Amino acid sequence: MLAYRLLTEDDTSEFCHKVSAALAKGWSLQGSPTMSFDAKRGVMRCAQAVVKEYEGDYAPDLKLGQL
Repeated sequence: MLAYRLLTEDDTSEFCHKVSAALAKGWSLQGSPTMSFDAKRGVMRCAQAVVKEYEGDYAPDLKLGQL
């Protein structure tokens, strides 16, 4: 199974750490990162999709962050 996650965070180093941690756990980048302005909070937000091959079946209660 190919697992999919969309990592999001404010445009800070925390976003880079979140993506780096996923890569260290075997996730691969899927596409380009994106940025959007959150007008309500007045901050830029970042997003990056990642995928990972997983030996098992999909279930809605699967904890993707723990793969």
